[in-house]
Amino acid sequence: MADRLLLSVPEAAERLGVGERFIRRLVSERRIRYVKVGKHVRIADVVLDAYIEERTVEPVRTRRSRYGKAA
Repeated sequence: MADRLLLSVPEAAERLGVGERFIRRLVSERRIRYVKVGKHVRIADVVLDAYIEERTVEPVRTRRSRYGKAA
């Protein structure tokens, strides 16, 4: 647990490639785990990894017919 890295809201937003407002909305709606350090909000890097993993959509593989295309 000592290896856990706590990120600030701007750092978490940069890591996910989103705005700070999105991260603050996740926190206010309690859709992501966070830590309160005084008045500051910190988000563990493992929490962001889990958030990404939970929302990763796997591709759907469909079998294509060779006869469906026009010549």
